[in-house]
Amino acid sequence: MRIGVPKEIKNNENRVGMTPAGVAELIKHGHTVAVQHTAGENSGFPDEQYIKVGASILPTIEDVYAFADMIVKVKEPIAPEYPLIRKGQLVFTYFHFASDEELTQAMIKSGAVCLAYETVQLPNRALPLLIPMSEVAGRMATLNGAYFLQKTKGGKGKLIGGVPGVKPAKVLVLGGGIVGEAAARTAAGMGADVTITDISLPRLRQLDLETPPNIHTLYSNEHNIRQQLPDVDIIIGSVLIPGAKTPFLITRDMLKEMEPGTVLVDVAIDQGGCFETSHPTTHSEPTYMVDGILHYAVANIPGAVPNTSTTALTNATLRYAVALADKGWQQACKDDPALFLGLNVVEGKVTYKAVADTWGLPYEPITL
Repeated sequence: MRIGVPKEIKNNENRVGMTPAGVAELIKHGHTVAVQHTAGENSGFPDEQYIKVGASILPTIEDVYAFADMIVKVKEPIAPEYPLIRKGQLVFTYFHFASDEELTQAMIKSGAVCLAYETVQLPNRALPLLIPMSEVAGRMATLNGAYFLQKTKGGKGKLIGGVPGVKPAKVLVLGGGIVGEAAARTAAGMGADVTITDISLPRLRQLDLETPPNIHTLYSNEHNIRQQLPDVDIIIGSVLIPGAKTPFLITRDMLKEMEPGTVLVDVAIDQGGCFETSHPTTHSEPTYMVDGILHYAVANIPGAVPNTSTTALTNATLRYAVALADKGWQQACKDDPALFLGLNVVEGKVTYKAVADTWGLPYEPITL
């Protein structure tokens, strides 16, 4: 199979779809890989490393899309890429269709096979291709929250861990999944007073047993969340419903219950955000204010640490990419129920129910 790795063109997206080590494995399986010129440079992987393992380097993104049977990338295609994607082409990446109707319609129109990292799901409901980026995003959410809590950045002017004789900051983490646990552990490690919420009592019990003593668990409902707001310093939103739009857990009216300079970090922004006042931001302009409350809603948080993120992502995606290349997407998805669940849009049809429901589109389950 001919596999293309284009350069990411989303704002400040420094990751690349595959490391040289991943490319080497695909070539070992007899496939041909073309990487766009400088695609891996910002992740610390110059062209020479890809050439050394046997990849060819193509000068433009148009060349890569025209060459490839399968595109392997990181972020969802954006408008300049839409016309480059052709009927029957397999695109293997994060899509987050439920947060972007224009993208959904463009991929339907393209006739491509859109296999989304974020909905590949194991029988135990784990999301193996989302986990590595969730681990990065959770840690980064806390680091960024602590940074923007500085008065010079718009926050309250508190040090997240305090100092002897001064209480630490209070951090509220909404959602006890991979992102939430990573965020809570990082905040706890920095000395914060952390509360993590979830609607799953078994998950709260697990977190209570396994996390440091400065992490407290709380059942998630509106009443309990509102009680935390008057003296909270950082709120990290990490709620996920696979493939579907995220519900709002912090509404506009709740902002008036917080102190000015409170920092909201919406890691769920890829799926529409879990704060009503959130809208996607970029690494170049990461924050904005609403009613005196600072919002951070960068849609590609792991892009700030691309070497770590690209390596972690390739570690997770490679076995699936090899299966798709070796067998073709139909047989690979037939053989692996987890990979099958990644099929969101196939040759003009919406094949993932949550996406169809979000945009009021016909749901057409695929049979292989």
